Amino acid sequence: MTLNIAETDIPVLTEFGQAADPSQYLALPDDWQIGVADIVDSSSAIASGEYKSVNFAGAATISAVTNALGEKLQLFSFGGDGAHFVVRPDQISVASTALDQVANWVSKELGFQMRVGMISIADVRRAGFEVQAAFWQASKDVRYALFTGGGLEWAESQLKKGKLALDSGASQGDPDLTGLSCQWGPVRPSRGKVISLIVKPLEAGSRQFDQFTRDIVAGLTRAGAVNPVPQAGPDIRWPSDSMKLQSHTKLSSVGSIARWARTLAETVFFWVVFKTSAPVGGFKPDQYRAEIAANIDYQKFNDGLMMTLDCSVDSIAALRSQLETAAEEGIIKFGLHVQDEALITCVVSSVFDSSHIHFIDGSDGGYATAMQHLRNQENSSDI
Repeated sequence: MTLNIAETDIPVLTEFGQAADPSQYLALPDDWQIGVADIVDSSSAIASGEYKSVNFAGAATISAVTNALGEKLQLFSFGGDGAHFVVRPDQISVASTALDQVANWVSKELGFQMRVGMISIADVRRAGFEVQAAFWQASKDVRYALFTGGGLEWAESQLKKGKLALDSGASQGDPDLTGLSCQWGPVRPSRGKVISLIVKPLEAGSRQFDQFTRDIVAGLTRAGAVNPVPQAGPDIRWPSDSMKLQSHTKLSSVGSIARWARTLAETVFFWVVFKTSAPVGGFKPDQYRAEIAANIDYQKFNDGLMMTLDCSVDSIAALRSQLETAAEEGIIKFGLHVQDEALITCVVSSVFDSSHIHFIDGSDGGYATAMQHLRNQENSSDI
């Protein structure tokens, strides 16, 4: 499919309930490429209480590719234990190098194995899948890419089967992770629990799935299920659990003591600034915190609905019943995981630019556990 388009041609949705409507999307050109990153055996990391590190690794992919390109990466989706992105032909070589560097960094600094790979959209189409994109206008300053057609999901499945990979280790040097941050503490729900929800169609392009998605989004809104981050922004707490993780973003050429000292100094500085709400050189802490709440990716669509929400116990029970009914009717497959807190991971090019982006996920397995529930459901249905 030879198309002459730019990211500016991709439709922008202002109503998230439209996310499952294929008519709202634009097919991407054959010569663009999909990048995929996935943590191997993330379930073991979750069982060991290391899911924040897993989230950090997934977000590092977006940070590294963005910094390497020298411009904002627009077409991406954070998935908890990995990420997807799409780049133009002129960006492929740089993005591939950054992706390989991230995989090496994750192994060296975090102790995880990360699978990474890239594939052309033409190859995805030859396999019988589509790659279409739209944007969700999350706030006046930030929009997040939405994907449909099954192409990204298929690419990830090929990566996990070992059929899609880069020449790991071929790229030298550390990735540029400037702006990658995990300095905020866990987000505690005000309504009851934090849910991680993934809902995918049983059949691609299903009109029933489109309507079901609209119903789910509308029903959760009526039930008062909301963005876990309060409108004023996340609470200000000393990020003791995050400092070691944050220190890993410093250049490896700097000694561990120097890296730790620099991280501590930065943490103390920003903690004091946010705690006192004192403007510094034009930076307004309270405004920045409110922008985090507005800009965060608590709802998205990546070949299926993905949401991290603050819900009451009663609304979760009603949601589960609705999901189970739709699954029995052959409309959807789903994963739902309930936990006590959420995690925030940030990619901020500049604190003075209100288009800073933030990823949210459940703290106890989040999307990775919800996806495992979905796969278990698939496997049981095959028996």
